Amino acid sequence: MLEKIAVKKVSESVAEQLENMILSGAAKPGEKLPSVRELCDLFGVGRSAIRDALTTLKGKGMVDVKQGEGTFVLELNSNKLFNQTLLLPSSKDISELFQVRKILEAGIAEMAAINRSNQDLNEMQEVIDHPGWESDYHFHRTIAQASGNEIIHQLIQFISSTTKKAMNDFHQFIQQDPTIVQTIFEQHKEIFISIKNNNPQSAKENMIKHLNFVEEILQNSILECSKQG
Repeated sequence: MLEKIAVKKVSESVAEQLENMILSGAAKPGEKLPSVRELCDLFGVGRSAIRDALTTLKGKGMVDVKQGEGTFVLELNSNKLFNQTLLLPSSKDISELFQVRKILEAGIAEMAAINRSNQDLNEMQEVIDHPGWESDYHFHRTIAQASGNEIIHQLIQFISSTTKKAMNDFHQFIQQDPTIVQTIFEQHKEIFISIKNNNPQSAKENMIKHLNFVEEILQNSILECSKQG
């Protein structure tokens, strides 16, 4: 259901609602969106707010504005959307990313604790024994693999591959503080031990604890960079 916009930053609110329509499938690829005049009536806003919102969506590769024909929904390119967001992450980007990670990876850790094989454990142990940003990347992918669900494994592979640059930058930042490096190493061990011991509740709790810690460090790194800039 579309809502009337009654707050400041009108074009951003319009863009957000239109984006939600597209992401939810309410507006499908190839479909033509209502005209600018119709959107003005639907949202109760002016033409400039609608045009700015459509320009935002066009910049994200979500719509194509054809002169004299209208605005059409494009096939969603998730990789492009993720890369746009994560090349220069903001505090909001990090918060939203970790909301997704905590929802997904806490449950994945639970599943891994139930379904993991000895081979999965060996791979996790190998990764833990060689710390670094690449091993962090592989550690989370190995847990997804241990869940026994191929769709989950592919989803985490996709998220991990699109966040590689952010993870690399993050590890360059934390290398300045050996205490943080050691804390992350210990947290990985705690997750591993929970999975090894077939303890899904502990695996879930340890994963959330780890992701909360990493999110806080990332937010601090962004704050530090903004001060330097």
